Amino acid sequence: MDGSLCRTPPGGTEEQRTQHELMPYIDDSPSSSPQLSAKSHSSRDTLSSASLDSSKSNELDLEKGLEMRKWVLSAILASEETYLSHLEALLLPMKPLKAAATTSQPVLTIQQIETIFFKVPELYEIHKEFYDALFPRVQKWSHQQRVGDLFQKLASQLGVYRAFVDNYEVAMETAEKCCQANAQFAEISENLRARSTRESKEQPAKTSLEALLYKPVDRVTRSTLVLHDLLKHTPIGHPDYPLLQDALRISQNFLSSINEEITPRRQLMTVKKGENRQLLKDSFMVELVEGARKLRHVFLFTDLLLCAKLKKQIGGKSQQYDCKWYIPLADLTFQPLDEADAAINIPLIQDDELEAMKVKISQLKSDIQRERKASKGGKGLERLRKKLSEQESMLLLLSPSMAFRVHNRNGKGYTFLTWSDYERAEWGEHIREQQKKCIKSFSLTSLEIQMLTNSCVKLQTVHRVPLTIGKEDDESSGLYGFLNVIVHSASGFQQSSNLFCTLEVDSFGYFVNKAKTRVYRNTTEPSWNEEFEIELEGSQTLRILCYEKFYNKNRPLREDIGESSERMVAKGQVQLEPQLVIGKDWQWSVVSMNGIEVKLSIKFTSREFSLKRLPSRKQTGVFGVKIGVVTKRERSKVPYIVRQCVEEIERRGMEEVGIYRVSGVATDIQALKNAYDSNNKDVAIMMSDMDVNAIAGTLKLYFRELPAPLFTDELYPNFAEGIALSDPVAKESCMLNLLLSLPEPNLLTFLFLLDHLKRVAEQESQNKMSLHNLATVFGPTLLRPSEKDSKIPTNPTQPISMADSWSLEVMSQVQVLLYFLQLDTIPTPDSKRQSILFSTEV
Repeated sequence: MDGSLCRTPPGGTEEQRTQHELMPYIDDSPSSSPQLSAKSHSSRDTLSSASLDSSKSNELDLEKGLEMRKWVLSAILASEETYLSHLEALLLPMKPLKAAATTSQPVLTIQQIETIFFKVPELYEIHKEFYDALFPRVQKWSHQQRVGDLFQKLASQLGVYRAFVDNYEVAMETAEKCCQANAQFAEISENLRARSTRESKEQPAKTSLEALLYKPVDRVTRSTLVLHDLLKHTPIGHPDYPLLQDALRISQNFLSSINEEITPRRQLMTVKKGENRQLLKDSFMVELVEGARKLRHVFLFTDLLLCAKLKKQIGGKSQQYDCKWYIPLADLTFQPLDEADAAINIPLIQDDELEAMKVKISQLKSDIQRERKASKGGKGLERLRKKLSEQESMLLLLSPSMAFRVHNRNGKGYTFLTWSDYERAEWGEHIREQQKKCIKSFSLTSLEIQMLTNSCVKLQTVHRVPLTIGKEDDESSGLYGFLNVIVHSASGFQQSSNLFCTLEVDSFGYFVNKAKTRVYRNTTEPSWNEEFEIELEGSQTLRILCYEKFYNKNRPLREDIGESSERMVAKGQVQLEPQLVIGKDWQWSVVSMNGIEVKLSIKFTSREFSLKRLPSRKQTGVFGVKIGVVTKRERSKVPYIVRQCVEEIERRGMEEVGIYRVSGVATDIQALKNAYDSNNKDVAIMMSDMDVNAIAGTLKLYFRELPAPLFTDELYPNFAEGIALSDPVAKESCMLNLLLSLPEPNLLTFLFLLDHLKRVAEQESQNKMSLHNLATVFGPTLLRPSEKDSKIPTNPTQPISMADSWSLEVMSQVQVLLYFLQLDTIPTPDSKRQSILFSTEV
């Protein structure tokens, strides 16, 4: 189950907000509303510049809103035209079928025709009248133009949809029986065509009667959102505002009355024997076939698991699936997880390759946003979107690495790759729960398999790879910044166990493990009370996974030497609402999962605040003090905190999975920070008792809180320009000269850290931290300029889009550090390292 934050979001009731999220206004229309930007004007009156600027700003906002209103209405018109073409396609065979019904050789009876096409003519007339009235008003557009009466009238006619929805199931059953009984009608049903709209230059694709009859059901579920969008861009004082409010109220009341009826009807399909086969779950997954990764669409029905491949659409044909294999649930077995991971040779993908894809995706999103803001559109925008879709699909294909293996009754195995235990457990739970029911083994004929795959086109709930290509740039880009999470406690466990939690967040469409609590031993009510700081990169969901840990009883109960295995016992998630950005208060959340409750506190800090460097205002302590001041005071080449953290990590953390990536406990990090700032002589003892991730977090925090970046504000622009050079010889010369231009404390500290990071990467097979991973973690920390030199947007109320220039700046910072990590000519041998470590200034 999902957790929810105990806070009511602004902008309506929870029910209205939920409806808005669940039913985005995505229609068959190819049009989209461009982003409009108002030009700024300077005040001419110096005596009242502030008031004039404010007045002009308000006028520009109003102008922009009214202009957006026109674009929303244009999109509605395009959508209406597409919908009318679908209704026309339904009406086209209706007249000849009625004419044939009165002859000696009818295809269908009059009663069958009226049942199948029930209320379709009325729906067509309602929407044709609406379209014909709306079109001229939009064509003769002015900001005073009124359209509210048309939407109010349309909402008042929703009763026709009630009649259509009530008859829908009977219509579908009648159509199916008629197809089975009459080959001519079956041929007609599979070869219907909707006319092309004005904006579509493609030939109309063939579609089925079944798909067309679902169009009104699909449309009525979206009836409120079109009104919501229009109302959002209509000024409160506009005459349309109360009319649109009334239309929205009618639509919401109507929708709430039928919403519960539509979803199960959408998921049901009729099996040959008259039994109901229902779709329980579907998603895109990666299948491992003879060592090669293949993108599949997997469907879990009430009686079988189907693995399908989406066929390429050629020559205007409608979407189709090809069945790769299926297993009746009665015949399906699982391979134990540890055996699956050990027995399967999963081809590893280099982190550098995945990170390069992420950079390319971010650059393409930035290009798309610029193209949209310039209102260019056309082929250039479509080419960019196609490239983005290709890159995202490739990232989806190459990123998972955790095996999930199923077998049929003959022992043949099929392997999927998932990103984490969460997906693996979720699929396993759904399948096992359904297997508890009395399911018999069976086999399908080729015709039945074809019917099943055909039904998947209508039944699918996931229409795109789970990345960002289908999301609006300004509404669904997720959160960028830092999330502080306190894992307080958990309850509901039935017996004492050794328990711990891990935290995951999504980034670029898949989930990454970010933090892990300590193991709380022999308890049913663990109280961790541990705080973590997690970096978010376009994240929308926080996952919590609870594990039980088992130790080898023949070994001491020490984690560093005791053999152990672990089992996931519960999982849940919290949606990271954008409203988290608005307030900085801690948000309390209780995540319920199968009788177990985990209590959390969450606080989000947007990137421009969490990464802001503060000017140095103190001479004592270590954190927030200029590095030159610290080294001079300590009479050292490299700050003591850097040397000590590196030594401790190299002593016992080089094989720690995710070192520098997985968050340490925030309270431990704060304790170490206070110890260094107060010159506590016992800091080494404190460090030896702490989790190594807390020590890594302390080192990162030290560099993050430097008042000026290690690469200095003065040289930062030069590094950014140097890394962009194309000629490798010129690039190397430029980058090394810039590096040697750093002040001595900065240079020696960087060389010392660089040598350490290379040693960490040498243990990549154990710690999973490549050079690119380390550059991603440390690049912005070491190079991010001070506030005065930063290009970070300053709006604190909006999450930062990945397409912003800020993100491209971060990529440049990562590339600079990666360049030095990969360069062999930097002098960092052991002798140099030792001289840096032990030399002091007299």
